[in-house]
Amino acid sequence: MLPARPAPRAGRAWSLHSSATRRVIYQVLVLAALAGLITWMVTNTLGNMRARGIQSGFGFLLQTAGFDISETMLPFASTDAYWRAFLIGILNTLRVAVLGIVLTTILGVALGVGRFSRNAIVRGFCYAYVEVFRTIPILIQLLLWYIFMVEVLPDPQEPWSVGRMIFLSKGGFAFPVAAASTGWYVAGAGMVLGLGAAWAVRRLELRRFARTGARLPSLFLLPLAAWLAVSVVAWLAGGAPTQLDIPRPGSFVIEGGWTLSPEFVTVLLGLTFYTAAFVAEVVRAGIASVSRGQVEAAESIGLARSLVMRLVVLPQALRVIIPPLTNQYLNLTKNSSLAVAIGYPDIVSIANTALNQTGRAVECIALIMAVYLCTSLATSALMNVYNRRAAIQER
Repeated sequence: MLPARPAPRAGRAWSLHSSATRRVIYQVLVLAALAGLITWMVTNTLGNMRARGIQSGFGFLLQTAGFDISETMLPFASTDAYWRAFLIGILNTLRVAVLGIVLTTILGVALGVGRFSRNAIVRGFCYAYVEVFRTIPILIQLLLWYIFMVEVLPDPQEPWSVGRMIFLSKGGFAFPVAAASTGWYVAGAGMVLGLGAAWAVRRLELRRFARTGARLPSLFLLPLAAWLAVSVVAWLAGGAPTQLDIPRPGSFVIEGGWTLSPEFVTVLLGLTFYTAAFVAEVVRAGIASVSRGQVEAAESIGLARSLVMRLVVLPQALRVIIPPLTNQYLNLTKNSSLAVAIGYPDIVSIANTALNQTGRAVECIALIMAVYLCTSLATSALMNVYNRRAAIQER
């Protein structure tokens, strides 16, 4: 009898005849070439800058900025350093991007669902909106909105008003806010804690359903009730404050309350209305991808049309909607850089001012790239997490 063949040795055989080995070698060579190219570019750039007497480095961030910023979320004076100016620019960019994503999602989903309405007027309006707003360049829309804000609207002395509490004029959009007091701070903390309570209630109900199969209550109304309960208790604990800082027309500007500048309102409206047209098409395509049999099966058990859309169609459409929706969120964030055209002090505007004063072009552009890279990666990471939760779980 022939002797038994010995068992193969554990581990990978490193041989050029192995495709796995060749793949590793190719990847190492590509990474080495890429690292060499980056090193050459950096060395060459720094050498050319030194030859021309151009200063380099990020040390200028510690120097005095010497310019004012028209709209800030943090206190800022011209005597502050450049790094603080860049920080305010980042916050202004995030302010527009986050609010724009929220408003775009609400408007885009409403328009996308409206494309399937049985009402011809609603369906036609949604179709016309998408075709008009997605065909006009975003820069043109921003300029049109800005002209409307600074030319068409009345002066701050005679603004358009709603109940003499909300005002819209060339000075911006003004509305009441809670007056600064300890009671309102406690109430605000309660509202934040209420969000945690609402999330906990929703999770508990979903776990109870998975364990017992009992009918679920409203997963919107019940968390909402929990949030309201915690908020009201905190408001009462803070002394039930009712003082509001109500805006009022002044001689030149609207005084009091909280005023959103015309530049901020322009950027927010322009980005929202433009991107919502694309989001509506993404939602429409996702809904259309759901089999007609799913809708007929849901209607056959007596579900109302609104419930069919909310409980059957949209959950299944999410796996198609989320990937292209992520791209639209990224586009909105990057399109916010066009705010420099109307004077909104975002990261691009502040970096341009710093570049003109210091001559550090490479550093300022690198900072802009880093900001948009980080915001895009963070948005993608969050949407990928949500995409994994919404995807169909296969065995």
